[in-house]
Amino acid sequence: MLRIILDQDDVLADTHGKLAQIVHTEFGLDLPEDTFSHQPFQAVLSDADQKKLYKIIHQKGFFTDIPVIKDAQEVVKALSEKYEVFVGTAAMEFPSSFREKYDWLQQHFPFIHWRNIVFCGDKSILHADYLIDDMPRNLKTFSGKGLLFNAPHNLQETGYERVMSWQEIATKLL
Repeated sequence: MLRIILDQDDVLADTHGKLAQIVHTEFGLDLPEDTFSHQPFQAVLSDADQKKLYKIIHQKGFFTDIPVIKDAQEVVKALSEKYEVFVGTAAMEFPSSFREKYDWLQQHFPFIHWRNIVFCGDKSILHADYLIDDMPRNLKTFSGKGLLFNAPHNLQETGYERVMSWQEIATKLL
């Protein structure tokens, strides 16, 4: 059976969307609602606001209520019937996120067994046939086929096959 590893943030969980909503509601900036749809936070926010956002990500509870990316649950469920599915998330960057990320996965993807969840720092240790990730640095060191999940922070990246949605993943892999 082929193996797929899925990143959690900005692949399964709309972390970017939650952060954009926080900026719009709590930073007091007069920005159009779609400001962060086509560009990373670093392109718009001052250094001070970027640091403020970074602190928010590290707050207890940040990872508990992130929305699920459209169609992710249904497509991942279908993938799990054809592939061995793992979630590989770089939780080491946010050490307080372990429990919250695990609980989030159990709530939204209960069919992914706890043995198939990997909290790591360097994804080059992961071995699978496919890795679906939003960060090019993770695909660079991956030995299987990498699929770059579209996100505002990777729009300039052209070195990897890009997938725009979970429906596109379904078309490619199911």
